[in-house]
Formats: sequence, structure tokens, C-alpha cells
Amino acid sequence: MRGGGHATCRQSMMAEEFDMSFFQSKPLDHGCLSPLSVMWPYEGGWPGQIIPLAVGVLQFPIPSARRCYKFGQALRRAIESYPEDLSVAIVATGGLSHQVHGERAGFNNPAWDREFLDLMIDEPETLANMTHARYAELGGWEGAEVIMWLVMRGAMPDRVNCLHKSYYLPSMTGIANLLLEPAEPGLVTDVEVQRTLIGQQLEGAETLTGTYPFTLELSVQAYRLNTYLHDMVKPEHRQLFLSDPEASFERANLSEEERTLISNRDWAGLIHYGAIFFGLEKMAAVLGLPNAAVYAGMRGETMADFQKTRNAPGAVYSVSDIKV
Repeated sequence: MRGGGHATCRQSMMAEEFDMSFFQSKPLDHGCLSPLSVMWPYEGGWPGQIIPLAVGVLQFPIPSARRCYKFGQALRRAIESYPEDLSVAIVATGGLSHQVHGERAGFNNPAWDREFLDLMIDEPETLANMTHARYAELGGWEGAEVIMWLVMRGAMPDRVNCLHKSYYLPSMTGIANLLLEPAEPGLVTDVEVQRTLIGQQLEGAETLTGTYPFTLELSVQAYRLNTYLHDMVKPEHRQLFLSDPEASFERANLSEEERTLISNRDWAGLIHYGAIFFGLEKMAAVLGLPNAAVYAGMRGETMADFQKTRNAPGAVYSVSDIKV
């Protein structure tokens, strides 16, 4: 799920007021790798692409079961709004009844686990209405993480077919597999309405002269460059940049275009390429330049001319007092 479809999904979720955080280098844990190991063969790499979706369920406050269910419903609308025609599988993880801390450690409830699976198939609204405390009572405190299954269930229509169901309790955690498909295929989303919602917040921004929204697409495109700029917070990176910039470029595997933009202090060109301003601010500070020098450079002016347009022409500032 790359390209326009991936971006559409993220934009759609934000348009529906789900506050998302996006990562491009976050390592995966057992919550993702464990199911992958039984779903796909690994032969030097996985045979497909995934978009990991992490839901925080360890430190409270955490999303409610209802919130997870609504998220799944919004996720379906996002997926059905993809510009590409794709087949998508949604995988939910989270151990069934278990508790791994305190005097209640080792708690299990197989009867509840089986009821949970049945409710997941036929009565997800019942599960969505339950509180965290009720989940913990029935399935153990850590077992309350099964609310993540509701993301998957919310993305499916009300009626589903159960193709496979299994359950066993080998030791500390109830383990189950549930394979569902829509009972009736077809879209449930008014795609044009959803696409209008997705584009609503930035509609008209393209008419603002000299203005370039830092979008998810730009973030992906210029990730290597922005990582390089952000690493100016590290003393060893700053020192190498100042003493041997070519070596620092090589270490970061920057492209020739990226190296040229940085070497020429092409502030406007860097913005056009996809650099975020706050990375440029860090580089300027390392170079001993105030922010006003960057602003002026982007406008094609001298710093003196730019300062004349300010209410306090003598005021300059930087994120650092580093001087070269």
C-alpha cells in the first residue's frame, strides 16, 4: 500500500479527527512480527508490504474499546477511498486472557476468551461498549489489549462470515486465530464524499504564493535530508559537518542534489526540495547564522533588507548561540 493510496489513508484518518503519529524508521516488535511469522514465509524478506498500525495499550489513559471500533470504521472509509484498486487484509493482534503482573499473574479465563471470539463475529457492539475495567475483570489486566481487535472488526461490515476459528491456552496467554470476510462484498463508503473530506483542510492552499505545506509525501521524499538536518542536535554530527562536510554527506548517503543544496546554502531550494524549516534553523545555528538570514535567503534578499520589513529591525535570534 504505497503511493497515493498510502497517503490517502493517512489524510483520511486525520480528516476524521483521529490524531495520528507517523514514523518512517520505527522498529517493529512482537505484536507485528509474531503474526507475520505464521502468515507469510520469510525468505530473505517478506513477500508483501505492510503498514504497521500501533495502538498504545500499556500506559493509561488508552483508547476506549469504542474508540478502537470507530477507528476501524474510519479506516475502511479511508481504504475504500484509495485511488488504486487494491485488495487489503487487516490483521489485529493482542493476546486473549492473561495477566503478567502482581499477585494475579497467571490469570486466565478460557470461557471468556471463547465468548469474546463469538461476540467479535456476531456482536461487536457489545464489545465496543465494554470498559477497560470490565475487560480486565474478565480477561486479566494485560488481556484488555484485545480492544485492538476492534480496529479490525470495525473495518468490516456488520455481517461477516467466519472462515476459521481456533483457540488454545498453552501457558500464560490465551491464543486464538479468527479469519473473517464480509458476508456481502462491495463498498460501504460514498467515495466522492470521503475524498472531498480528505482534501477539505488544504483546499485553496495551492493559491498561496511562495507557500509550501510540509505534507506526508514531502516527508517521505526528503526523509534522508531532514534526518541529516535534524541530526545537527548531535555534537559529533555538528563537528563533522563543520570540519569535513563532504564526509558528513557521505556518512548520511546524501544525493548529489542534496549535497549541492546544503553546500550552496540554498534555503529556498531546500524548501522546494522538501526540507522542513526547523531543520534549516538547526543548520543555520551551527553555521552561526540567525534565523533572519534564512528568511532573507528564501526571499532573495539581504538580511539587512529583510530586517527593514520587521517592526524591530535590530532584533535577531537563533536556536543556538554557536558561533563559527
